[in-house]
Amino acid sequence: MFDKMKPVMIGLIVLHAAIALAGLCFGVSWLIGQMPGHMAIMVAVIAGLMCLYFGIRWLISIHINAPEQPARTEGKLIRWALFYDLQANVITLGRVSRLRALTVDNAMVQPGENVLDVGCGTGGVAIPAKLRVGKNGGVSGIDPSPEMIGVARRKAERAGLEIDFRVGVIESLPFPDETFDAVTSSLMMHHLPKDVQLKGLAEIKRVLKPGGRLLIADMMMRTYTSFRKRFFTLPAFHIILHKYLRHIESGIEDMPKVLQETGFVEIKQLEGNFLDIGFVRAIKPAA
Repeated sequence: MFDKMKPVMIGLIVLHAAIALAGLCFGVSWLIGQMPGHMAIMVAVIAGLMCLYFGIRWLISIHINAPEQPARTEGKLIRWALFYDLQANVITLGRVSRLRALTVDNAMVQPGENVLDVGCGTGGVAIPAKLRVGKNGGVSGIDPSPEMIGVARRKAERAGLEIDFRVGVIESLPFPDETFDAVTSSLMMHHLPKDVQLKGLAEIKRVLKPGGRLLIADMMMRTYTSFRKRFFTLPAFHIILHKYLRHIESGIEDMPKVLQETGFVEIKQLEGNFLDIGFVRAIKPAA
């Protein structure tokens, strides 16, 4: 079926691209007629880059061919896996590896442990976690996007690492009770409504061993009131996209209260933020 539809899909992509380019050309012509030359060029370049960025994301999300179907989730589903790592590098100012290493460190991952990364994306945390636990430990990663899981599996294969990447959702983790010593969640919780956060954290608590650790890394949405200060910590477009266009207010500051509601103990917002990203660690009660 896909082979028969492939020419149609390619034609649609070409048509979309042609329409976008035509619109861009007309827009640039109009701008040049309305503004001084240097300002028109600046605005045209910015508009063109934005159109290219969002257009490619949209086309990939519509036309991508994945071997698995996405898992049904009440949270946000991100499917543009090919550009996810690029965006992660942009919002961390090229230091995404440092963020991943801090996440593993703050989760206190030890050799021989079993670790789960929830909302694993393209494997950015799961891979360094596997390097930390070694051959005697195990790492699993779940994400509702089959595109993300596909990229993560290829990364692990290239690195020669055995990691259990699965298409799945935080609301219903496909693992038995008391399986993991540590669970990590990086830059995901702000995509979930409050009720899904509660369901997901209850599931994480279920699959953690008694005394197991949960480490959440997420954006600090209310730490800086000055937009100018935000501009110099994370790129402005990312904050605008999340806080002002998607109206997302939940950040790492809200996690301690939600964790307390789901029965975690020893909840602590850690010192040593990374740019505009903070860390919260919590423990499943031992009994």
